[in-house]
Amino acid sequence: MALISKKKIVYPISLGLRKYLFKYGRIVDFPIHYKDLLRYNTSIPLYDYKGNDTLWESVFYSESDREEIHYNVKKIYALLKAEGDISVMKHLYVDRIDLCSYGNTQPFRVRIVNRINDNFDYFYVKNADASRVYGLELEHLLSPNRISYLVHENTLIEEHIAGIPGEMFMKLHIHDQLLNPIRLAKEFVKFNERCFVRLLGDMHSSNFVIDVTPDFEETHYRIRAIDFDQQSYEGKKSIYLPQYFKQNNALIQLGLQHITSESMVQYQREERALIANRLKSSHKEIEDLLKSMEHDTISTRENIGSLKIDLARHYKNEQFLNCKNMGSILRESLEQVHKK
Repeated sequence: MALISKKKIVYPISLGLRKYLFKYGRIVDFPIHYKDLLRYNTSIPLYDYKGNDTLWESVFYSESDREEIHYNVKKIYALLKAEGDISVMKHLYVDRIDLCSYGNTQPFRVRIVNRINDNFDYFYVKNADASRVYGLELEHLLSPNRISYLVHENTLIEEHIAGIPGEMFMKLHIHDQLLNPIRLAKEFVKFNERCFVRLLGDMHSSNFVIDVTPDFEETHYRIRAIDFDQQSYEGKKSIYLPQYFKQNNALIQLGLQHITSESMVQYQREERALIANRLKSSHKEIEDLLKSMEHDTISTRENIGSLKIDLARHYKNEQFLNCKNMGSILRESLEQVHKK
């Protein structure tokens, strides 16, 4: 069982990482920052349609602040979705701003609505954490998913990742008659492998969503991480393997029932081959990112020491023991996809 015993340290964005973000167009000047959204004067609990407490709070601003804040968050949405074309703002309004007070970074979630057709979208305003930024960029480069996010000073703007929350899916949909258990179990194996190779930790059911796509004959599933705080931080190998979190037991049981050990190895190899291809196609970006990580502090000496020992044993590769930081451990981990 994977357990995290201590709260993760929040690391500031280093100069090297800022240079990377600027080079690849992730740095943008915002009209409003995280600290500005803290100027709310009251809040109320947010409940879902069944009356359950979501653990989010809807926040409200004074009249003197509300108009300015709502206008500026719409400008952020235009930057995130339309490369700053403010003409898209004409039909948009801010329906709600929510605060997650229990999260590590206490993010704000903004709900934007198109008044013409009532279509809505979300995005998040967060305190920038280097671990999360590295995680978002690695997801963008090494997974099947593209990620839209922007950074300015100490504020991170992040798009909403759509899908059914893993915890909800396992409660409400795991026994659905239309469920394809083999395809879902296969996707969990591949998701497990992606997380392990790129060292994304803490992927229990509250930290990923399941994107369900019906096809003309079958249903396809994509498991997507939505929380990147634990990128290359923890010192235990098991933290980087979703298969060891008890919250994921329903998916693990599907795999035990429907996938043979031979099939599992095949799916793992398929995913590693896909990662190897992405490493080749994004070689320059990955190299720049790894160089930044290798000169950055994003974990403790204890975690670095224990993780490199764990991975050296797992891969039977003493090269891990020469690693001095999480960046070099990740580099060595990515090298393994060419050897399996």
